[in-house]
Amino acid sequence: MREYIAFDSHKHYTLMERENATTGKTRQRRIDHRPGAIRAALQTAEPGTPVAIESIGSWYWIVNEIEEAGLQPRLVHPRKAKVMMGCINKTDKLDVHGLNRLQRSGTLPTVWIPPRDTRDLREITRTRMVLTQQRTRFKNRILATLSKHGVTFRGYSDAFGKKARIALEKHVDQLPPHARDMTKLLLEQLDHTHGQIVMIEEQLKELVPVSDAMRWLMTLPGVAIILSAVIAFEVGDVTRFPDSQHLASYSGVVPRIHSSGGKTYYGRTRPDVNRYLKWAFCEAANSAKLNHKRFPERHVSQLYARVKRRRDSSRAVGAVARHLAEAAFHVLRKGEPYCERGYKGTKPSNGRTRKA
Repeated sequence: MREYIAFDSHKHYTLMERENATTGKTRQRRIDHRPGAIRAALQTAEPGTPVAIESIGSWYWIVNEIEEAGLQPRLVHPRKAKVMMGCINKTDKLDVHGLNRLQRSGTLPTVWIPPRDTRDLREITRTRMVLTQQRTRFKNRILATLSKHGVTFRGYSDAFGKKARIALEKHVDQLPPHARDMTKLLLEQLDHTHGQIVMIEEQLKELVPVSDAMRWLMTLPGVAIILSAVIAFEVGDVTRFPDSQHLASYSGVVPRIHSSGGKTYYGRTRPDVNRYLKWAFCEAANSAKLNHKRFPERHVSQLYARVKRRRDSSRAVGAVARHLAEAAFHVLRKGEPYCERGYKGTKPSNGRTRKA
């Protein structure tokens, strides 16, 4: 390798530094963002040369151009790199030079770059997650408006089911004029968002064939076709994780810990995690929570009940989510269905355990 190359990329431009591996001489150049600009700037580089680039919101197209130029992109963990560079001051020139210094010492903290096709397919599951969160906000807003005006709405397990929807619209008519009009507008937005989610799910089933990894994941409690696709796309190659604890930490279902002097404190989860995996495992854990009384013999049901007795429901859901994340590592690594701990019932003929 003749040189080290690093990018400090922003929304409209990238600062590139090329450092000679023998002499240590550096050259810095600003590249204004436009199609083909990154590829053109790397034309004289030796094929296969690593290029360090921080993980920013617009790294997809930059990585594509680095790959098209025949070079090897190395996506950098920004938080870890900042700590390791140890710079008091922060400028673009210091940042890009620091990345090359880490490359030279062999300590550059990199993260996994999924293949281009996977990067594109992940937009389907990620957009569905955003829309489901928006749908939940609409539902909460509608119910909060009814409660604010003293309109009771009870007797339905799903307040937005087919039967409940007819009664809901009658209750909305009891609201004051402006509140009524705005709530009806929210109902229209709710129906539109729900239709988009259904469309995405149909598209996902058409474009994404059920892989072996998804089949193993669907044996986990609370995981079906949608969540299995989310987990499979976000985890990618499971061998990049040394053990199940690392996957659980990457998924954001492990609390922070501070232990000193014989005292241990557990805090909130870290913000710099894969929030899509966190959402998927928490969704599966909530499903296990809703069905823990129906299937009391299952390990996730017993785990939820045990933690809930000692702490509360939210921490119990978090414990189940962590268990599912660790179990996902094992089923993907071993290529076998999820097996209940101490399960004494009869397993289905296909080898899968029952799930919510």
